[in-house]
Amino acid sequence: MSDNIVVKEYEVIKINRGVEIWLEGMLLIKHTEDRPAFFAGTGIETMEMYRGNFDINDYVESRVPLELQSFDSDHVKLAYKQTTLTVAIAKKEEALTLTFHLDGNVWNRFWLRLEAQPTERVFGCGEQLSYLNLRGKNFPLWTSEPGVGRNKNTYTTWQADVKDKAGGDYYTTNFPLPTIISSRKYYCHVETTAYADFNFRHDEFHELEIWEVPREIVFESGKSYKELAGKLSNRFGNQPELPDWTYNGIWLGLQGGTDVVEKKVERALEKGLKIGAIWTQDWQGKRITSFGKRLMWNWRWNEEEYPALNEKVWEWKDKGIRLLGYINPYVAVDGDLYQEAKQLNYLATKEDGSDYLVDFGEFDCGVVDFTNPDASEWYKRVIQTNLIDFGLDGWMADFGEYLPTDVSLFNGKPAKLAHNEWPTLWAKVNHDAVCEAGRKGDIVYFMRAGYTGTQGYCPLLWAGDQSVNWSVDDGLASTIPAALSAGMTGSGISHSDIGGYTSLHGNKRSKELLLRWVDMAAFTPVMRTHEGNRPDDCFQFDDDEETLLHFVRMTNIYVALAPYMKACVSENARHGVPVQRPLFMEFETDEKSYDQPYQYMLGADLLVAPVHQQGVTEWDVYLPEEEWVHFWSGKEYTGGVTYSIQAPLGEPPVFYRKSSSFRSLFDTLIG
Repeated sequence: MSDNIVVKEYEVIKINRGVEIWLEGMLLIKHTEDRPAFFAGTGIETMEMYRGNFDINDYVESRVPLELQSFDSDHVKLAYKQTTLTVAIAKKEEALTLTFHLDGNVWNRFWLRLEAQPTERVFGCGEQLSYLNLRGKNFPLWTSEPGVGRNKNTYTTWQADVKDKAGGDYYTTNFPLPTIISSRKYYCHVETTAYADFNFRHDEFHELEIWEVPREIVFESGKSYKELAGKLSNRFGNQPELPDWTYNGIWLGLQGGTDVVEKKVERALEKGLKIGAIWTQDWQGKRITSFGKRLMWNWRWNEEEYPALNEKVWEWKDKGIRLLGYINPYVAVDGDLYQEAKQLNYLATKEDGSDYLVDFGEFDCGVVDFTNPDASEWYKRVIQTNLIDFGLDGWMADFGEYLPTDVSLFNGKPAKLAHNEWPTLWAKVNHDAVCEAGRKGDIVYFMRAGYTGTQGYCPLLWAGDQSVNWSVDDGLASTIPAALSAGMTGSGISHSDIGGYTSLHGNKRSKELLLRWVDMAAFTPVMRTHEGNRPDDCFQFDDDEETLLHFVRMTNIYVALAPYMKACVSENARHGVPVQRPLFMEFETDEKSYDQPYQYMLGADLLVAPVHQQGVTEWDVYLPEEEWVHFWSGKEYTGGVTYSIQAPLGEPPVFYRKSSSFRSLFDTLIG
């Protein structure tokens, strides 16, 4: 007879030679002698970083299944030889929580198998750019440069690997997360900052590998994906609503000095382009490298590059146009901020206390040590004085992934455990600087890197440095699963560089790619352009009259949709339901909706299926079971069917629910 112990919403059941853990009627973990779920062991890893790209290898010295030693209503004790791992099981803040205590420090590898079903789908692991459903793959979780191409079978990735050690793969991402959402309607989150690898290749179990015994593993169930997304947002922190000025128009990414920017803005305004902000990433100066145009990384206004910018920022604001800048958590050795940080001992060092410099591509930088409270306070003052007081209303808070694994930190934490945490510390510095300046809800900074907790500190995500081509894994298409996976795990407001960023190995942005990208961007929370790392190789928004007028038209649609977009953003802020969401989040019983990684719902009522292939004017679109209206023609469609839709430039496949409460708004935009 089984010895059942029932504790509120979960069950811990002693079975023959093992134990089972259940949540809301779902078997999560089954550990027996014949079929163990808990393993521990030791390994020796090597980690080499080259400009944010990591070569990681592991030699597993031992891996043993743990034996059930004892059992009571609150604890399961597992052991191997003389070493005991105690698992405390309890309900904490509505979540089923497994808290681990290791007797001694003998293991640095831990594996847990979760029960799985062959037809089960798995989502999450942070921002994933190649897959929405993670089943059938394993996903190393380590914040890094995503790499160029992100597909080892492509010529671009091969070139990037050979020439720059920077090719990337399907799992490389700026924003990993040790969190999954199962189609069985539960989430699992591992409280760890160590390297991890989540494996979903097996029909009967998911295996979570962590390079430490984690502090906690938490589970919560929900009746819907929206409920699970809300619970994750409550755990990680809710994003605030974007300020109203966000929706005034496109954020133009411009550079080259005050005169160049002003002339481009004046021409765009003359043509009727609505501009919400000017984003000048080189406001603090630039440098030229073999990669292309880079920045000075000394976070002060560069008067030589941008004369009179201190006056222009206020003139533009009077016209309803905000000025945005750029900053990251590193300081270049040829800047005065580096010298100041070094004198104050605010930089991470080598183990012997000497300078630790990181190569960012033909220039070196120091790492501001955010584990030092004084260093964090100093960097907050840099942001407040040099950015906010100057008049900036936002900025790209770039990077965060580059913490080397052999630096020495102020708080003594091993860098291998601090690495994944670094983007969250960087996000918190920005968050606290804005809040303490009394500007929360008005200033918007956007980040690409993240980890657990970044969600509550970062108001806006962007998808990173896509290639300026049509590749599925690293082009326009990749930004869609990126937004959807990030949204399901707490970062519900995202956008991308219109046209992509990385122009290398012969890739040059075409006019068609730029137009298709802006077509999609009009149906995302923020429209923002980027000239790219090699602007002269990339087609720009104002390179010809036709393109500029195309931007005018699509921006007008974005601005007109502001009432709807604000409602979606508000829902994310209040309930954690992402603005861009998978189709199945709205149509859970529609099986076909689960197989659409490159379509999305914008809020509850708009379905968007961006064209992401070159030279295409017809596009297959799956419409879930609902009555739909084509955004451009007003033609009505019945759901549950895949249609071939005419999709010329300027008319991306977009549909709205016939029953939408915003139908009167959508109807005014038809045609």
